[in-house]
Amino acid sequence: MVILGTWAGKPVVVNARSNSLTVSVGDPTDADVVSYDFEGRLWTAYFDGTSYRRGLDGKIVAKWRIPGRERDRRWLPRDEALAIEERARCLVENLYHAIERSEATLNMSLPPEGEVAFRRAIAFDRERSLQDAVRYHEVYKPVGILPPDQYMAVVLQLTEGCSFNTCTFCTFYKGRRFRIKPPAEFRAHAEAVRDFLGEGLSLRRSIFLGDANSLVVPMRLLVPLLDVVHEVYDVEALGGMYAFLDGFSGDKKSAEDYALLRERGMRRVYVGLESGSARLLDFLRKPGTPQDAVRAVRAMKQGGLAVGVIVLLGAGGRQFAAEHERETIRVLGEMGLDSRDILYFSELVVSEGMPYAADAAQAGLNPMTHAERLAQQEAIESALRNSHGGTPRISRYDIREFIY
Repeated sequence: MVILGTWAGKPVVVNARSNSLTVSVGDPTDADVVSYDFEGRLWTAYFDGTSYRRGLDGKIVAKWRIPGRERDRRWLPRDEALAIEERARCLVENLYHAIERSEATLNMSLPPEGEVAFRRAIAFDRERSLQDAVRYHEVYKPVGILPPDQYMAVVLQLTEGCSFNTCTFCTFYKGRRFRIKPPAEFRAHAEAVRDFLGEGLSLRRSIFLGDANSLVVPMRLLVPLLDVVHEVYDVEALGGMYAFLDGFSGDKKSAEDYALLRERGMRRVYVGLESGSARLLDFLRKPGTPQDAVRAVRAMKQGGLAVGVIVLLGAGGRQFAAEHERETIRVLGEMGLDSRDILYFSELVVSEGMPYAADAAQAGLNPMTHAERLAQQEAIESALRNSHGGTPRISRYDIREFIY
């Protein structure tokens, strides 16, 4: 329900839903805007030209754009993050009390769910936020990465770590042993996540089975774990299940296996192709071949699943650029992608201490600029648009902005 009004001479918009509360105060061009889940956790905020996103662990990423430049971002120190939460909470509290005292005029009364949402957001103070972050770390091991369309998922860590963990461009799971949770442990985890999210569960849009490569689990073990998910959650109401699977492990499951996963509520599987060049994949120390990924994706689609395919822009630098582009176009064309699927372009982000950095330096690779990487994306996109096959949805995937 959208409610309009004024407060202290400023326009007010209150969007009170059964799963969230959004409040906007001020002229739409520069309004303060805050959103909360139904448990009272800050979800997003916009103040003074900067947008903020709070993760369930209490961390906040700030993002802003200066005309003519890439979007900037930074992670806030804890005290600064708590200060943003308090600024948002005070805005909501002051507006709520102004409504109570008739100092703010609305075109209709707050619905019951709006009253509840306001009170829960007001009660989520600094101490509550700190306690909530502690509880998060009791429930979860570090959540490495998610596809962008899954940032609002319920993450269930069916496995921990990565089953191969050799890719030089990825440090999300270094130092973590891969393991599959047995059913009893996984059930306890799924129930703990449900209890932690509380009423905030209603804002979640899907279920994501983590960590990396979780569908590598053999079918005889995987199916009982999916049954646990159904016993703890209403999978259909939450929008189904999603997960990562690498191409070479994915090739070990048949179309019939994927059809069974579809029956159990799986909707999309995300495959890190990275490149269609076998030579570049070998340089990146990613196991398997591009053709493994093609066979896996085609089997997934034959089984009725949608896919999300991830391409790594700039990998291999200028020396690999032409081959990376040409072979990636070829491999994507062989996958049979269509409008149900997503093609993600993720720019290579090299950090100090990353194995890729040492390998690239030893090989004398020249890194591509941001503009060159965008041109690489456009060339791949253009080739797909001009092909006779289906065209997937296309999106950017910036790992620097990941927050859960």
